Amino acid sequence: MSSLKSTFVVIGGGIAGVSCAEQLAVHAPEESVLLITASPIVKAATNVIKLRRVMESFDIEERSMSYLEQQYSNIRVLQDVLISLDASSRAMMYILQNAFLKSGRVINYGMICICIGGKTSECNRTSKNIRGVVSLQTLQNRLGNARLVAVIGNGGIATEFVHEIRGCQVLWVVRENSIGATFFDPGAAQFFLPHLSSEGTASSAKAEQAEDCGDSECSSHANQDLLPAGSALGPDWAKGRVLQGGTQKNVHIEYSCEVRMLLTPAEFKKKGLADSSCDFKFVSNWPVYVLLTNDKCFGVDLIVSATGVTPNADTISAPQLDVATDGGIVVDRQMRSSLAGVYAAGDVCTAGWEPAELWFQRRLWTQARQMGHWAGTCMAAHWSGSPDPLEDARFDLFSHVTRFFGYRVVLLGVFNGQGLADCRALVRVNPGQEYIKLLLHDGRLKGAVLIGDTDLEETCENLLLDQLDLGPLADHLLDPEVDIEDFFD
Repeated sequence: MSSLKSTFVVIGGGIAGVSCAEQLAVHAPEESVLLITASPIVKAATNVIKLRRVMESFDIEERSMSYLEQQYSNIRVLQDVLISLDASSRAMMYILQNAFLKSGRVINYGMICICIGGKTSECNRTSKNIRGVVSLQTLQNRLGNARLVAVIGNGGIATEFVHEIRGCQVLWVVRENSIGATFFDPGAAQFFLPHLSSEGTASSAKAEQAEDCGDSECSSHANQDLLPAGSALGPDWAKGRVLQGGTQKNVHIEYSCEVRMLLTPAEFKKKGLADSSCDFKFVSNWPVYVLLTNDKCFGVDLIVSATGVTPNADTISAPQLDVATDGGIVVDRQMRSSLAGVYAAGDVCTAGWEPAELWFQRRLWTQARQMGHWAGTCMAAHWSGSPDPLEDARFDLFSHVTRFFGYRVVLLGVFNGQGLADCRALVRVNPGQEYIKLLLHDGRLKGAVLIGDTDLEETCENLLLDQLDLGPLADHLLDPEVDIEDFFD
């Protein structure tokens, strides 16, 4: 059994882990940093642009393990999987503890940050031998002859897939009463509906980043046998891929329902169910059937399950760690867990502090980067004995910048009224161009949904952070004849 020693150890090659390791390398250049990744591919944030005080945009690129070693002289990357931590007896900061890996290696560490992301949720199955249920990694190869594909889920991955697929009938199963409910209210969903049945972008075009899959490190190019079960799909999954089926594209949505069970052809026949797929003008023996909670049953060629992620904390043995009810490792505002010297960031953790009025945790790539970046900054300061680093506004205001259906989407504050007992909505819609919704409470802006080129990002962020009482101006925020920026200047 071999052993290694490193001042800092980061577990996970997703965006949270890589962001953490990069900050450690910058803020503690004399100390060793070891990144443990289950995949030979890591996720790096590139082209980072600070848009405003909180808002930023960035791309996420898949890079080889050697990328970080080439960028930072004090980082070493090792492909392996964390099994357990021995941190229960730790009493002093500088007493090294052990981390045990799947390969049998033991890592002696000073501080460790767990960034192992989340695991995907799966549909209910009645048989282990059901065929046609595929991961998104193998989807491209299976689409060629597909006539009808069922998409289960209503977040970023599902929404993007339905938009990107070409030449295929789509059954979209959503449990809410509107599409994209993870991000959009019903009004914004209506804005996007005309784009559903249009053919997706060409493979050379830049695809939207899939944002509900969290920061797990799984790569579509990685050897799947090396990965822990449940690794989530990475972002930009559609980039460079042609998602082409074997027929004309048409999208049918089943609202307010979920998958009750998946059936084999034999099970479908035994139950004597009616096949609702005839609505698509297909009559065939399907490889798999989807029975929904609204009692409709559809035969399909493929099922794409894109129902989000849950924290991956139960894949490691560390019984002393406090775990939240959602399965995440509880961390404080400095990203520290209940064990001294053990930190966590990204999808695997749960914010244990009292959240600011306009911030909430959402397992997105934006927050994975923010948490990983902050964890590395805090770890370096704590190890050196420096004062706690000064906090910025990253945990004061929820912000998320992405793209859907080719439109720029900016979400700020409690954009869907999360936690607001009473609020007033101002809405402006220019079909095909922009959708704007501002939420006001007691004369102050509390949330914003900005779709399209609205030029309101900076104004909204300032109003949210400063919480100015807008008084009579509130009614005119979306008046095209009023230049709000000039007023505040």
